[in-house]
Amino acid sequence: MHVPVFTPWIIDTTLRDGEQAPGVAFSPLEKKDIARKLAEAGVDELEIGYPAISSEEQSVIREIVSMNLPVRLTSWSRAKRTDLECARACGTEGIHLSFPLSELYLNLMEKDYTWVRRQLETLIPEAKKHFSFVSVGGQDATRTNGKTLETFVQDASACGADRVRIADTVGIATPLTLMQQIQHLKASASVPLEFHAHNDLGMATANAFSAIEAGCDAVSVSVTGLGERAGNAALEELAIALKLSGRYRTSIKAELLHTLCKTVASASNRFIQDQKPVIGNAVFQHESGIHCNALLKDPLSYQPFLPRDIGKDNYELVIGKHSGSASVQHVLSTRGISVDREQAKKLLPNIRLAADKKKCRLSATELVNIYIQCFVNPQDTCKR
Repeated sequence: MHVPVFTPWIIDTTLRDGEQAPGVAFSPLEKKDIARKLAEAGVDELEIGYPAISSEEQSVIREIVSMNLPVRLTSWSRAKRTDLECARACGTEGIHLSFPLSELYLNLMEKDYTWVRRQLETLIPEAKKHFSFVSVGGQDATRTNGKTLETFVQDASACGADRVRIADTVGIATPLTLMQQIQHLKASASVPLEFHAHNDLGMATANAFSAIEAGCDAVSVSVTGLGERAGNAALEELAIALKLSGRYRTSIKAELLHTLCKTVASASNRFIQDQKPVIGNAVFQHESGIHCNALLKDPLSYQPFLPRDIGKDNYELVIGKHSGSASVQHVLSTRGISVDREQAKKLLPNIRLAADKKKCRLSATELVNIYIQCFVNPQDTCKR
């Protein structure tokens, strides 16, 4: 059966929301390098900064604009005319105007929805004079009354917005509830919708994917999920999930993701955890004997995709407590030592003892030493 292919619009906010992660500050050179690599990786749109924060921020945004990258560049702005003017001076193609929307956020600002509507009516037409694309966002949208959110989408559209962002500002959305919400909004919206996820409950990527499943036109992500608190939906995770689903097409060049993620990790001074989905070192490391035996026959048996698909080297068979004879044979062969299955099995008790004592993996050299103790110098202790 033919499955329709949909192409969601991918917006990267590493240079804006990503840099808002506590303690992160990209240099101008790092920002330009990240922007260039994002464009090369095929991202559709870059949210490259918050101009009102400083004159230095405006300067680097202008430098990125001057690079003439083949992507849409957008500045982020609060719902304030002064912010709009700062963004206008930077020359980006687009602008995103962010409005407080939930009752909590409006109360904090001592405003109400009538104020929001007036700002929409004032700022969107003004922005349209200077930007070819105007995006409007509702902060804390997932904690906003459903009727208010629906009204906001309709009002923003009526005022000329080109897209409306539904922001899960504190990451409390869940996939099923979010899909229902997006489907409801799509039924009455006359403007494309975008979903902006946060990862406070560990569901940002799942929510971004679910938003697309529900018909959302665009999603915003960041490299490695970098962002405030627990971060955002991760570009690399969403890109691979969309690719593997077979139902979506994107312009993302997955083979460039590994290098892109390393660049952002270095610039943000945040290391990539081993178990980080898609790009962590542990994603392509295997110890279990059952798994390793199958992987040697078919690399996709215990991997959803191949390391080379994201620009990494081959998978690695790790020697440890749970290793089996097939991985022992394989690792020894890389050191020029050939053993049959029965010989490999005889090494396993000593391997497990050593791994238990060390409480971590064994190196290839340590494995060779165990082999020598058992077969080359049989007078050494070898547990049979």
